[in-house]
Amino acid sequence: MGKGDDCMNFTIIGKNIDVTPGLKSAVEEKIGKLEKYFTPETNVNVTLTADKDRHKIEVTIPVKGKIIRSEQVSSDMYVSIDLVEEIIERQLKKYRSKLVDKHQTEISNFKKEYIENELDDDEEIRIERYKKFDLKPMYVEDAAIQMELLGHNFFVFINADTDQPNVVYKRKGNTYGLIEPEE
Repeated sequence: MGKGDDCMNFTIIGKNIDVTPGLKSAVEEKIGKLEKYFTPETNVNVTLTADKDRHKIEVTIPVKGKIIRSEQVSSDMYVSIDLVEEIIERQLKKYRSKLVDKHQTEISNFKKEYIENELDDDEEIRIERYKKFDLKPMYVEDAAIQMELLGHNFFVFINADTDQPNVVYKRKGNTYGLIEPEE
């Protein structure tokens, strides 16, 4: 649902919410501010979800094998839209050196001005701590219990069912998630 040839290409869908012309316009106007970073053919996927007093926006922008993504939740969809644009802009500024490969700028989704700006020294990701540990085979439920016992919000282990490395992690709302490699 792009609004013109010189703009990013928006795909906006709603879950439990009608994408009214006002919402569509707010998304395109607010997220459209990111056009200063991207070329016009950049795709922007937006999902609006309403659930009682929870209004969530998820924005995904695929660029050169990476995905720029943010989601925000508030009690008002327009507030969520405002917040998500600010978060994505902060991500773009902070991780510019990691997102941009200057040798491939002609096929990039990023605008020349964004690529050529001088990088700030504080943009570097610093690993402050290294830790090695034994990966033990265990079942997913046991890994979740071990994570809780350690007081961590994620835990790496070898899945006893698949013999593959997995990560179990805490999600919002006291639920758990599992990350496992594709086969």
